[in-house]
Amino acid sequence: MINLPVLKNVPNASDKRMAVSVTAPAQRLIRSGHPWLFENSITKMSHEGNSGDLAVIFDKNRKFLAVGIYDPFSPIRVRILQKGKGATINRDWFVAKLQEMMKLREPLQGTKTDGYRVVSGENDGLPGLVVDRYAETLVVKIYSASWIVHLNDFVSALLEVLPLKRVVLRMNRITQERPKLLHGLKNADVLYGPELDGIVVFQENGVFFESDPIHGQKTGFFLDQRENRARVERISYGKDVLNVFSYTGGFSLYAARGRAKSVTSLDISKPAIEGSVRNFELNSSDDIIAKCPHSYIADDAFKAMKRLASEGKMYDVVIIDPPSFAKKQEEIEGALNAYSKLVKLGLGILRRGGTLVMASCSSRVKADDFFKMIYTTADNCRRKLIEIERSEHAIDHPIGFPEGAYLKCLFAKAK
Repeated sequence: MINLPVLKNVPNASDKRMAVSVTAPAQRLIRSGHPWLFENSITKMSHEGNSGDLAVIFDKNRKFLAVGIYDPFSPIRVRILQKGKGATINRDWFVAKLQEMMKLREPLQGTKTDGYRVVSGENDGLPGLVVDRYAETLVVKIYSASWIVHLNDFVSALLEVLPLKRVVLRMNRITQERPKLLHGLKNADVLYGPELDGIVVFQENGVFFESDPIHGQKTGFFLDQRENRARVERISYGKDVLNVFSYTGGFSLYAARGRAKSVTSLDISKPAIEGSVRNFELNSSDDIIAKCPHSYIADDAFKAMKRLASEGKMYDVVIIDPPSFAKKQEEIEGALNAYSKLVKLGLGILRRGGTLVMASCSSRVKADDFFKMIYTTADNCRRKLIEIERSEHAIDHPIGFPEGAYLKCLFAKAK
């Protein structure tokens, strides 16, 4: 059994389970594999549970539907762990789940990749919990304090399946605001292994990157664009490439290794640009990457692309990978308008015959609406797009339910 000294004061989940009855629509959703039970879908509870208690959900005929983790402080009252047949949610159950996930990720072995998503939350059947690997460091991020009382079992199981050097805990803001439920744990605690001194370095398809599991966005890096970065590498030979919303230079490094003529990274964050500089330095032993001219622009993407157009700057490949613009239903229209502005600006600095790479990570913006917006905007700009391909999720970011599909990307030639 793995010794987890930081978790010694964290109690395990109560063995006492609560019974929950739900509405007919909720029953249908659960049977279809939906991972959430909302507060307004509960018709009856045997008793009021504590954060992290296991809730057993029954249909109107008192037949078992599912079991999940109860969160009395969230509109998502129960996060479903298993449906259809009963289960004891313990360390052994977590081991079996993690083994299934690692089997799905077997194709990543032998690709010089030790940075990838191990657990993709709801899409992997562990709603509200994500695990990313960066070389010998595992970062566990929780989006509900209800996971705290399950961490002893989960982290022990995780280290059995992936016996790495270190486990770091990250929490979202809402979880951090509930200190009474955290039993002394804090954001960025090292749950297992040596303390973390700064960044960790990992590989993705043989390209080196740094990750900051303590202060970095998400868990320290955006791992979901790995396959799209590889696609960019294949189309960059002899091209002038602009990487918009570049963060720490993921697409830029792949373009450089693809023998781009030049690469420009554009991001509003100066620390992100500095991270891009360091990532290029990490790969300085690669002669191809080292020889590629790489410049940086620290500015707002909308303003910078407009200025580049006024200066007559043109590129052969323009990559636009913005942050999520729609986190709420009412933000969808505004998000599509923002995406449209970016497409228009990108086409304004893209040479005839050049390639537009346009991505979205907004789950509320559906893929059909996103791609339709791109083509409509191009038509309005009098630019004909010839589609190369559309891409979605990589194998370590599976889609387990409709709302879990968030990433979409278009590669298209612009006449």
